[in-house]
Amino acid sequence: MRLRRGPVAHVWRSMLHRLPKVDLHRHLEGSLRLSTLMEIARRHSIPLELHLGTAELEPLIRFTVSEAADFHRFLARFRLLRLFYTSEEAIRRMAYEAVADAALDHVRYLELRFNPAALAQAQGFQLEEVIEWVLEGVEQALHEFDIQVRMILTIVRGEDPELAWQIARLAVAYRSRGVVALDLAGDELQASARDLVPIFRWAREQGLFLTVHAGEVGPPANIRHAILIMGAHRIGHGIQAIHDVEVLRLLHERNIPLEICPTSNLQTGAVAGFHYHPLPDLYRLGLKVTLNTDDPSISDTTLTDEYLFAMAGMGLQWKDLLRILENAVEAAFLGPEERQALAQRLRKEIQSIEQSWHLGEGR
Repeated sequence: MRLRRGPVAHVWRSMLHRLPKVDLHRHLEGSLRLSTLMEIARRHSIPLELHLGTAELEPLIRFTVSEAADFHRFLARFRLLRLFYTSEEAIRRMAYEAVADAALDHVRYLELRFNPAALAQAQGFQLEEVIEWVLEGVEQALHEFDIQVRMILTIVRGEDPELAWQIARLAVAYRSRGVVALDLAGDELQASARDLVPIFRWAREQGLFLTVHAGEVGPPANIRHAILIMGAHRIGHGIQAIHDVEVLRLLHERNIPLEICPTSNLQTGAVAGFHYHPLPDLYRLGLKVTLNTDDPSISDTTLTDEYLFAMAGMGLQWKDLLRILENAVEAAFLGPEERQALAQRLRKEIQSIEQSWHLGEGR
């Protein structure tokens, strides 16, 4: 899905790669290296009914350019990926590599979310075990790479409420290890979040932040429900808000950030193409939009790519991207002092980039 050709794209890709970035919406389960998956499949004899090589594995995991956009086909990737959560070593490695890959893309602050039930159920692990393994992998990466990470635990729509309560309580219990929020994900077209509302309200009362996937492919009413009923601090995707002026007003009045993931939106069929993406309109309406990756390995993208797509495919300028980056800092699930420190760091790095590339006259 990447724009790889042309001298202009090459120059801007280089600049945007160097740009210090913030990713607020990235799923661990969608951030797995193909090489690692292939190694795990061979070591654990995962039955994929083919002679496994990179060429055969890639179309099973990644959304290809020739593949018809489809929300449920996109979600089906996660069912396949569950086969690879085979051991403590594999889960630790996946978490480590997800953070490492973000850092190598000059992501300075990452909020990485994962569904502990998905990781646990494949091999009958305990929820506490997989959370520990993920956090240990992340902590190892933090010692080796220049990046700040916070963790979000995900509950899926339609989840058994008892299991959802366990995940919420564990999110609260692991706050001292960097877990800052609870996320609602899953199929918003077919599964209700009604039974999970008390869980999310309780989590907010305990001091956790809340982010809810809503208005990705579902109606704008899902965004309203997420904010007014569930108490969401941020909305995952939220792009269908463009079709409802009252929801737009609600987002603006409450200053609710949108975690927008353009490539993912194309592949799920939420939008027909970059030129049709509502991100520029939402941005110009004054909403707090942010740019994120969602599932880098499934979408074959990086945050650098998402910024480039916003520029080359949606017509945003350098100054617009910097404002969107500021939005991400302001929307981060951090305390005031940590947020201020992150903002200062990014400003210094951006000033250095602009000085070295003489961007002033081109803005």
